[in-house]
Amino acid sequence: MKKEQLLCGNRVSFTVSPASVSSFAADHPLIVAIHGGTYSGKYFDIKGHSLLDRAAAIGISAAAVDRPHYGSSVGVASRNGSIESSALAVNEAISELWSERAGCSKGVFIVGHSIGGAISILLAAMDRNWPLLGIAISGIGLRSPDSVVEQWRGLPPLESIEVPAEAKDFLMYGPEGSYLQSVRALAHEADFPTPRQELIDIVFEWPRLLREAAPRVEVPIHYRQPEFDNLWVVDQTEVAAFKAQFTKSSLIDGELMRGVGHNIDFHRLGAAFQLQQLSFALACST
Repeated sequence: MKKEQLLCGNRVSFTVSPASVSSFAADHPLIVAIHGGTYSGKYFDIKGHSLLDRAAAIGISAAAVDRPHYGSSVGVASRNGSIESSALAVNEAISELWSERAGCSKGVFIVGHSIGGAISILLAAMDRNWPLLGIAISGIGLRSPDSVVEQWRGLPPLESIEVPAEAKDFLMYGPEGSYLQSVRALAHEADFPTPRQELIDIVFEWPRLLREAAPRVEVPIHYRQPEFDNLWVVDQTEVAAFKAQFTKSSLIDGELMRGVGHNIDFHRLGAAFQLQQLSFALACST
């Protein structure tokens, strides 16, 4: 099926992949995928590793958003590039997307990676005028390791930060053998400069934002934290403590995922991971 480009809300851009089996779509969720920092929405549509294509193949419509300051949404105004203002803009855009697609799906299911996972949690805690079925988040934790905190303190005083490919690869991937070099290289098609403010927010403001938002989330949560995530403190205790923040969620399927780094989608287990997320989304739409 041919993908569509839609502008919603304050001209926030979506790449939409319609379900290839349209007779199922009305009983299935509409996936909205929210990318992390240093990547555009293209993160979810890399050839051979596309969540959009995988969803469409099993009858699920899916849309990858370019958040404000990214990709086709680069001109969208967002208060100083903060995580909270990005969440507000995406909330408005999803509202318009849903008004156009209502009746074509059971409701919206959010997939969020890294900073996109943080924004997914904020969205789930917000007032919304569109139906949220659940969220699937990855690459987001309770706190960053000291090495990252110190590195972030030294970020240059620029409005946007462009992370060199070599530095990104060190942060985003597990050990050799957990991914293919060719796939890691392909993922750089989604590279994009990041607002400095959201990088500051995710390290220094996120613990407070999580404490405030998590108790207000009531929908089911699928959570996978990579074993080799260089951006977060990762172990079983941290995963349990993260899950414990969500005191009102109706269901939390949360685990430490072995054998992968921050960008789970582009590791050898990436296909299995995406199918887990899609399976959970289908379960939330019954």
